[in-house]
Amino acid sequence: MPLVGDRDCRVPSGCSIMGILDESGRRFSGESIIRGMACMRERANGLGGGFAGYGIYPDWADCYAFHLMYDDGEAKAATEKALGEHFEVVHDELIPTRPCPEIGPAPILWRYFLKAKDLPPAASEEDLVVAQVMRINRTVPGAFVTSSGKNMGIFKGIGYPEEIGRFFRLEEYKGYLWTGHGRFPTNSLAWWGGAHPFGLLDWSVVHNGEISSYGANRRFLLGYGYHCTLFTDTEVVAYLFDLLSRRHGLPIDLVAKVLAPPLWRDLPYLPEERRNLYEILRVVYAGALLNGPFAVVVARHGLMVGLNDRLKLRPQVAARDGSCLFVASEEAAIRSVCPSPRDVWVPAAGEPVVGRVRPMLAYPPR
Repeated sequence: MPLVGDRDCRVPSGCSIMGILDESGRRFSGESIIRGMACMRERANGLGGGFAGYGIYPDWADCYAFHLMYDDGEAKAATEKALGEHFEVVHDELIPTRPCPEIGPAPILWRYFLKAKDLPPAASEEDLVVAQVMRINRTVPGAFVTSSGKNMGIFKGIGYPEEIGRFFRLEEYKGYLWTGHGRFPTNSLAWWGGAHPFGLLDWSVVHNGEISSYGANRRFLLGYGYHCTLFTDTEVVAYLFDLLSRRHGLPIDLVAKVLAPPLWRDLPYLPEERRNLYEILRVVYAGALLNGPFAVVVARHGLMVGLNDRLKLRPQVAARDGSCLFVASEEAAIRSVCPSPRDVWVPAAGEPVVGRVRPMLAYPPR
């Protein structure tokens, strides 16, 4: 029998990502995204799985839904005291789960439905939420904010994605947009808070690859008040989308050109107006450029974006069928949910695949 070494077992493009958006706004069960992710089980190793769902809290749609992970009751009490300073707690409860033998000991999983109060001068509700998330994650030991958007939530932990989906009973939720992730960590910790998706406000990000520019991106974001505390490179992607799109007002196609810009050698072949624009973006947002192999699915209310690096070093496939847009690491995952899609294609390097709900729901993208 031949010897089997690390070079024979390593999965160089490991991690699985997927997104499903119904552009009509029709809500559907989380069972679909669980099934698609289960099809890509071999891309993960059981050290992290997770999902984001949009439109899942219609009864609390006007509230910020904070999902929290706690190590202990002391962290919970400290967090609730901090939340009470700027938010009214309309409702809170333990996040429903079911016993799952594959899932090890879990932290305390709690959710709060909040309304902002006592806004600081010249601050928006969104800025207040961001500041509160950064504060809790930085200063409250044993507490971690998983998600903080309206009418959406992130569910994640240590396990294969289909196990995490069953654990959180996601088949009982309905949403118009779902994303999923199966993790194969290579250079960061495997812990409950480090699983994907990563979120801020209603942004969520699932990522396959490696952000080798993490240090530069982290320093750039710090200048705008974003603190990276979660021990993984993916965190910067969520914060960059919030900064560039929500705060700076860049349209999604230009956000993509900031994060995955054309190579300098290709710029002379572009029309002059576009070339000048891309050169300006490269100078102004030099610290936001993402280097390294990556493929991401980014979501917010009414919007889903698939994007890979400018050399396409990680796989990404897209498909459409009726009002549904699919983006995944593998075509097989899409066909496990939609056996005969109308169109299937492989997006070009650095070119975003964008889906939008029409009519647009809350938080319309610019």
